[in-house]
Amino acid sequence: IDADADGVPPWLATLYVPGPSLADAVGRRGPLPVPAVLWLMAGVAEALQAIHGAGIVHRDLKPSNVLLAADGPRVIDFGISLAADATSHTATGFAVGTPQFMAPEQATAGEVTQATDVFALGQTAAFAALGRPLYGDGPAATVLYRIVHQEPDLSPLPERLRPLIARCLAADPGERATSADILEWCREQLGADADAGAGPTVWQEVTGPEVTVPSPVPAPVPDPTRVLHPGPLVVTGPQPQSTVPDARRTRRRRTALITAAAVTAGALVLTGFAWMVADAGERFRDWVAGAPSTTPGPQESEDPSTPESATTSPTASGHGSEAGGGTPDELSPTAPRTPQAVPYPLQRLDAKSSLSFKEPVQREDRKGDIRFDCEDAGCALESDTSVFVQLFGASGASLDECRLLLASAESRRWPLAAAANGSQICVKHSSGDIALLVLQTKSTALPELAFLQLDMTVWRKAA
Repeated sequence: IDADADGVPPWLATLYVPGPSLADAVGRRGPLPVPAVLWLMAGVAEALQAIHGAGIVHRDLKPSNVLLAADGPRVIDFGISLAADATSHTATGFAVGTPQFMAPEQATAGEVTQATDVFALGQTAAFAALGRPLYGDGPAATVLYRIVHQEPDLSPLPERLRPLIARCLAADPGERATSADILEWCREQLGADADAGAGPTVWQEVTGPEVTVPSPVPAPVPDPTRVLHPGPLVVTGPQPQSTVPDARRTRRRRTALITAAAVTAGALVLTGFAWMVADAGERFRDWVAGAPSTTPGPQESEDPSTPESATTSPTASGHGSEAGGGTPDELSPTAPRTPQAVPYPLQRLDAKSSLSFKEPVQREDRKGDIRFDCEDAGCALESDTSVFVQLFGASGASLDECRLLLASAESRRWPLAAAANGSQICVKHSSGDIALLVLQTKSTALPELAFLQLDMTVWRKAA
């Protein structure tokens, strides 16, 4: 419906589809009957025709991305789609997608075409008919090995579905069926039902009664305005002004003046109190930090006529300075003390790149401050200039939380075994800069192809 790729965070609005995903439907009721699978394949093939016609390759077609609406399937989630006129490889040469539903060329970071989506359609249809992934479960590396090096076992599939699914799962992309082939084959298998509108009936058996979406709340209708009918207009002469002062008006004016004076005085008292509290807080922090002090605190002047601006107050280093001689941050109680957060969304780390605290943050070499490394011991973040600590708990960590945890941090290598999408890691640079890393994508199943995608927020000189 609408989108803003430059928003923070970027957002996309789509139509609401009242219906479960194919994954939810199969998980709830088990494998689908053959007619439902045929209608599913025809509907998804029709959707792929529209997607490919727009010059897009989906690259992540799977049961959770197929919604079962009342009138047929809907393909959703184009988060990693690829424009067909762009490079047909992944952006950085890495495999992108869901392992159980990848094509062989996708698993090996090869050329991605429309045939890649057809392979995923075959796997999705097999899942609907079997109630489980065709290539089995297990670690991603094991599943990808089966997809690349083994022929799928189609014997558990219903016999009517095997020929078409076999064509969809051909190892050679050039030998796979096209979307048009799938539509024609499904039409032949459905026979008279294809033109009789039996699809909605099949879906109702699978998804249950159609979900009703509540209609928008109507706007309130204002009460009709009562019309007043004026009487005849009577013109009179000017009214004589009273020469006697209005006592009530005088009292109100006097009360207002007294109230204004009291409010002004209260504001001055509060301002002075806030100044005193802020100054006392600064002295307390200096004392806690062990700042040296060579002069005692300021003494009250015995001469009430001596202006405060003529007195001398100690600075953080203990030396007195004339009023007006300090910096604005030292003199103004409202001067901002919290460093500004600078966001750098959707940064990428892999075996050839790194992140730097200085701009440009994203580097295409290994000379940055933060690197990503996968060894036999596991994947980790490492640095020569910074220390790491991971936050566990609710999202939305603050600068103060990072400061607290980083105060005693010493690790320059942080293992990612306990990190997942949404995990937060605080980083402190030797210069005093602090960063918060929020993982958005963690792909470490294949160490040689591993990568991270994360949001990075930096506070300069914040330690």
